Amino acid sequence: MIKRIFIASLVFFCGFFFTGLLQVQKAAAAEPKVKDIILATTTSTVDSGLLDVLIPKFEKETGYRVKTISAGTGQALAMGEKGEADVLLCHAPSAEKKLVDEGAVVNYQLVMHNDFVIVGPTGDPAGIKGKTSSEAFRTIADKGVIFISRGDDSGTHKKEKAVWKSIEVNPQGQKWYHESGQGMGATLLMASEKQGYTLTDRGTYLAQKANVKLDILSEGDKALLNIYHVMQVNPEKFGKVNSEGGKAFVEFMIALETQKIIGEFGKDKFGSPLFFPDAGKQM
Repeated sequence: MIKRIFIASLVFFCGFFFTGLLQVQKAAAAEPKVKDIILATTTSTVDSGLLDVLIPKFEKETGYRVKTISAGTGQALAMGEKGEADVLLCHAPSAEKKLVDEGAVVNYQLVMHNDFVIVGPTGDPAGIKGKTSSEAFRTIADKGVIFISRGDDSGTHKKEKAVWKSIEVNPQGQKWYHESGQGMGATLLMASEKQGYTLTDRGTYLAQKANVKLDILSEGDKALLNIYHVMQVNPEKFGKVNSEGGKAFVEFMIALETQKIIGEFGKDKFGSPLFFPDAGKQM
């Protein structure tokens, strides 16, 4: 009887030991080999607060640690082109396509969109309310009313320059044209202080609305659609990038659960989402 109890106990403890060992081995296998990931992104994903929600979730689920460099899309793409980041989250499709074509980035995926809007003083001294983006820019230039540009080669700045180009106006050097050289949040504050106009993504404006005295005066223009993609920096071209980490982040951003979070983000505070999920769609 004692012998039977001993054998049963031995079997139980052996089973318990090997189950624990297997769990440890599985955990070790799931642990990333290189934990740190460098994410280069536009300032709007940070200023809007979206990444404050998504990154902790990603880190908890995967074990990776994300170092976010929020420097505007132009600088983010430059980092990707030099292999100085592992993954990019940007909103300048035409500039991104160049990196895709050159093979600097791979696993190029559509994530979400919102739109750009033109904001300005409540009194609207230029009288642009209700005008299209090109009409509004033309009116601002003709009347010489203060316009604040990011001037940082970000996705927003690229879009702004495209509008000026479409109406054949070069604002550089004009007294009414100022460049902040900073992110969207800081540019909105500068426009508010100077009571000028600026182009902004809707998400950052809504997130910063309580801090500025600016109203949306021009919106709904098809030319101002703001599309975001995520992409890995190509590990075959840049051997030092964290390939597995970059891939994991791309997969996380287009996952159904993440897309649902993106679609809900901002609803509770602003009554509508700051971004609209687009993974798997054609745009």
